[in-house]
Order: sequence, then structure tokens, then C-alpha cells
Amino acid sequence: MKTTGTRRLRAWLLPVVWSLTRLVLLLFVLKVYVFPGPDVTSDVRVIYQGWFDVLSTGTFPLHDVTWQYPPAAALAILSPGLLPFLDYATAFYVLVCVTDLAVLALMTYAGRRPGRSLRGAWVWVIGVPLLGPTVYARYDVMVTAVAMAALLAGARHPRAMGALAAFGALLKVWPAMLLLAARRPGAWVSALVTGAVVTGVFALAMPGAFAFLTFQRDRGTEVESLGALVFHVARHFGWQGEVRLNYGSIEFLGPYVSEVSTGALFLTGAAFGWLVLWRLLARRFEEHTLADAAFVAVLMFTTTSRVISPQYLVWLVGLAAVCLYFPGSRMRLPVALVLVACFVTVLEFPYYFANVVASDGLGLTLLFLRNGLLVAAALIAARALWKATVPRALPAPVPAQPVRTDGTTVSS
Repeated sequence: MKTTGTRRLRAWLLPVVWSLTRLVLLLFVLKVYVFPGPDVTSDVRVIYQGWFDVLSTGTFPLHDVTWQYPPAAALAILSPGLLPFLDYATAFYVLVCVTDLAVLALMTYAGRRPGRSLRGAWVWVIGVPLLGPTVYARYDVMVTAVAMAALLAGARHPRAMGALAAFGALLKVWPAMLLLAARRPGAWVSALVTGAVVTGVFALAMPGAFAFLTFQRDRGTEVESLGALVFHVARHFGWQGEVRLNYGSIEFLGPYVSEVSTGALFLTGAAFGWLVLWRLLARRFEEHTLADAAFVAVLMFTTTSRVISPQYLVWLVGLAAVCLYFPGSRMRLPVALVLVACFVTVLEFPYYFANVVASDGLGLTLLFLRNGLLVAAALIAARALWKATVPRALPAPVPAQPVRTDGTTVSS
């Protein structure tokens, strides 16, 4: 009875904490209170609204290099049109908040089932506000909601999972990695069919559906990424480069930047190779393996990326929440490290972003700490996934020795 009462109390606390923290986020993005640092809402008020105006004419932003998203992202950008009685930015924030609430409802409902846990819901409730107002000023909460729904559907409804993962990938690519540990053919077939149909509709209906591929390819090394640490340090030793807005983010430009960017792509390729090897050797699949593998894959790709924007961490928070929805998940320590990284992230952007751009002592400390936490989480999570799923090689059997009639063996 005591355990049941505690569980009910925790369940009632979830909407209370959610309401308080989300009210604070809305007050910041609506400018009732101004969060220190750069204005994180300019992407919505200027860039998103500009895309909305172009997309409303029936074409993608063909000549805007900041458009670096798959075709279904147009749906997220156009969605504020569903609330014509509000200005574009306010409507966007409201829709993100509603999506956030839907995730809470989903995680709470699922977490109350026998053999499940509300820890996942708590990870979502706590993790999202740790990223500050940026999380409501980007459409990543919408993408993450689709990915979380896909993982929760994975065990019982593989076709639904495949369809949701494919749709999520057409919103922002990374949900394709949710299929890494999918074992039922239905998930893959559903994903391929959904992807082909949705892509075909956009390709026929709107010109420029695949322009994003070129714009994404040409990105450099963003100042918050793992590779950027090289140039943050090098600036103190005479490196002759600059920091500039390029392809929609603040990037390093100058000598050796292309080499470091290539190195980041190599690390991403190495991570992909490790994941393929894991998938070939894994034999022990449990109910939480699908979520654990997705978390590890996205964590590895986020950490090695040429760009680690603050909103990328909401992907990790969402996948971490689904992992801890399963009591048997091996990801508890990596999830804790990611949550700490979220708090450090809001300090480096937007709070002390000027220090990061200047590569001063405070900026360097925050970046080394945040990126170090992500690297540690990725390594620990990958090791835990491997140990839980890949069987150890058995020792080679000792050849049998011939036996004499008197019971003694014949030595070689």
C-alpha cells in the first residue's frame, strides 16, 4: 500500500512540476521576462516566419542556405497557420507547448502500466526546462514527440513504429536511427512504404524538396561542437581564423577548418561502423533494447557531429525518457550525464554565449564540460549496450584424450 501511495503521489506531482516549469518557459519566449544572452526567439520570429511565407506559396526556400531540413519539416513550419487568431511566433510557442503536454500525457499513461516506470516521465519533465527557452523556440520538441511515440509503439506495433520513425526522419533525419534494433520485418517495410509515399507527395507537390541536401553538406564546424574545441584552444596560440555566422549557425572559418570538419565526419563514420558491428553481433534482445540502442545511436551521432546546437539535446532527453520508462534499462548513468549536460548547455547558450564565441576561460570551461559529459555518456552507454546484448566468446573446447582400457589417458 505504501508503494502504491508513493507512486500515486509522484504521478500527481508530474503535472504540477510540468505546469510550473513550462509557464516559466512560455514567459521567457513571450518576452514577459527576458532570458540573459542572445535572443533565442529570433529564429521563430524571423527565420521560421520567413520560411512560412515562402512555403505558403507552394515551394520550398530554394535560395535560402539556412533551409537544411527534410521536406516534412514544412509541416512543422506551417503548423502555426492552424491558429490564425494568433501571430505566427505566439502560435508556434503554443503548439510546441501542446506537443510537450501530449508527451507528458503519453509518458504518464504508459508509465502507469504494470512493469513500467514513471521515471521516464520525470526525465522529460525535468530535462526539457534544463535547456532553457531555446527548447520552445525550435521545432525539435515536435520531432522528438514523434520519435518517442515510435519507440513506445515498437514492442507491440512494429508497423506503427516503422511508419512513425520514417515520418520523423522526414521531419529531421535522426529518427531513422530508431530502426537500428528493429527485428521484425514489418517495421522496416512500413518505414520504407511511409518514407516513399510521403517523399513522393512532397516531390510532386512542392519544388525543391531535396535542396536541403546541398545546404547541409556545405556546413562547417560550429563553435559548440566537439571539433570546435581545437580552434577555441588554437586561438590562444595565434590561429588566424574567425568566428562568423555561416549557414545559419556561428562557425569557425579559416585554416584547417575543413580538415577538422572532415575529422568529425570520420568520427561519425566510425560510430556508424561500431553500430553496424553491434547489430551484427547482438544476440540478447530485451524489451528495452530497442530504446537503449536508439539512445546510444543518437547520442553517438550528436556527440561526433560538426554541429551540436542546444536543441539537439532535447532529442537525447526524449530518448532517455523512453529508456527509463523500462525499469530494466542499462542507461541510467548515461541519462544522468545527459541531464547534467543539459544544464551546462543552457549556461553556454544563451547565458554565456558571448564567452563561448570569445573563447575565453569561462567559455572554454563550459564547452569542455558539456562536450566531455556527452563523450562520457556516449562511451558508457555504448559499453553498457554491448555488454547487455553481445554474448562473450566461449573458450575453445579442450580436445578429448584417448583413454586406455585401464582408464588412463594416452599422452600425446
